[in-house]
Amino acid sequence: MKVQDVLETCLCVDDLGRADQFYADVLGLELESRQEGRHVFFRCGRRMLLLFNPLASRESNEHFPSHGAFGPGHIAFGVREAELAAWKGWLEQRGVPIEKTIDWPGGGQSVYFRDPAGNSLELATPKIWGIGEETLDQG
Repeated sequence: MKVQDVLETCLCVDDLGRADQFYADVLGLELESRQEGRHVFFRCGRRMLLLFNPLASRESNEHFPSHGAFGPGHIAFGVREAELAAWKGWLEQRGVPIEKTIDWPGGGQSVYFRDPAGNSLELATPKIWGIGEETLDQG
């Protein structure tokens, strides 16, 4: 028996309102739900991105066990190679500084930047892991 996929991933943010706006407006993610002061959940293809306020989510309640961490996290979003240059322009137009662009020796590219909470975000072509772009069509 083995796990087959990542269903959801989580980042902690210090300002849910700013994070909500950033992930919706800059990355185009679709809001699934929010609980004021605790979390904001987004759809990302067929997967979920959860953004938690670590102070509120570290307390368990009748619905959830404790969640949360402190300090910046990291997530890489898969994008098509042909769209990467447009993404860079999109980020720059919205005042999002690009920290680094990497052309990987085995193929593929990554663009690194930060969300308002300081989390490291990456737009990466699946080729960096030897995965075909057709996997992006499954979202």
